Amino acid sequence: MIPFACAALALPAFTLPTFGSCGISETVLVVEDEIMVCELAAEALLEEGYRVLTASDADEAEGILAREHVDLLFTDIDLARNTNGIALAHRARRVRPDLPVVYTSGGRGHLAHGDAVTDSVFVPKPYRLSALVALANDILRSPDHHA
Repeated sequence: MIPFACAALALPAFTLPTFGSCGISETVLVVEDEIMVCELAAEALLEEGYRVLTASDADEAEGILAREHVDLLFTDIDLARNTNGIALAHRARRVRPDLPVVYTSGGRGHLAHGDAVTDSVFVPKPYRLSALVALANDILRSPDHHA
């Protein structure tokens, strides 16, 4: 398993640049405070050829979004240090209105339409890693994606 810094008070987010068939691959930011869930999601996306950045809370994720180009935000809703993936997505969209957002949560079966940013997707936990990869491919590698 590839080590990722997904827990609070760990090393900075681990990134591994990968190269797809068209040059540099798309970047996915995985925001997840459960270490094993973060590692598994990040590894599955890496194996698909994505460049993956990780954060354990919304504050760390905002720092990454400020300095890195991110093509997809995949965030848990309830995060470490009382931070929130819903608020994170809203702040990210103020800077990048076209940023695709995928929410996940183990404590909710759905996300109220008014809470989510427009054109976002909700995936309840537990999710299959293959479904996460397929969703990322649908969002980022579809012919009509212009991010």
